[in-house]
Amino acid sequence: MRSGSQDLGTGTYTVMTQVAAEALGLPPARVRFELGDTDFPEAPVSGGSQSVASVAPAVQAACAAAKAKLVGLAIADGASPLSGATAEQVDVVDGWLVHRSDPKRRERAADLIARRRGEPVEATATSRPGDEKKAFSMHAFGAVFAEVRVDPDFGTVRMQRITGCYGVGRLLNRKTAHSQLMGGIVWGLGFALLEESVPDPATGRIVNGNLAEYHVPVNADVGGIEVIVLDENDPHVNPLGAKGIGEIGIVGVAAAIANAVYHATGRRVRQLPLTPDKIIA
Repeated sequence: MRSGSQDLGTGTYTVMTQVAAEALGLPPARVRFELGDTDFPEAPVSGGSQSVASVAPAVQAACAAAKAKLVGLAIADGASPLSGATAEQVDVVDGWLVHRSDPKRRERAADLIARRRGEPVEATATSRPGDEKKAFSMHAFGAVFAEVRVDPDFGTVRMQRITGCYGVGRLLNRKTAHSQLMGGIVWGLGFALLEESVPDPATGRIVNGNLAEYHVPVNADVGGIEVIVLDENDPHVNPLGAKGIGEIGIVGVAAAIANAVYHATGRRVRQLPLTPDKIIA
């Protein structure tokens, strides 16, 4: 599989390999997903939580087309045990072409291709938004609950625990999705309490463009995190029912922490980060 997409560490390689393997009927170990080359088919930028929701349906469609070609070759090949069957009677399972009602009629996909002297079976597909966006709201949704402790003398805020509950369509990989949502919560914590770019009013340049003065969360800043993902079936968003989760883990955290600080202190701070000078002023 090839796509001009990118992997920013969010698991694109892994998820696209899974989608391709499922659609092709091959073990994931037999699938190689390549990306990051402008010679590959065009894909959107990795932003706006759109990579999985846009690239995965194209991967699925291309693999389904390749699988259909493979089945067509088998039923037309007199040397194949599946010769003469209909396309509806043949499936591809774990790398084998198998007759649905007579499993003894089967052969390896690799053997079928080998008889073609290794000539590849290729397919290309495109995925684009349709009119469903005009009729349905297909966003990811989340609710965030935060518990903080505020030092009454120094105004410092410490996050004790955060729970985020999300509806993000079908999870293609529960482990990587959980990690991405947890990382988003940590990012939201930095947004709320630590991170601030300070511009020079004379030049417009950022004067704290380094990790000594631009503070990001470290392990000691992060309390308990719980991530809950609800099972959600959205038949309208795309054929896979998958939504992006890049931003949804981040955006509610700062508001939840600010609300918790207000509940603890009675001070409503509307400018981030929530530094001590704003709490005790």
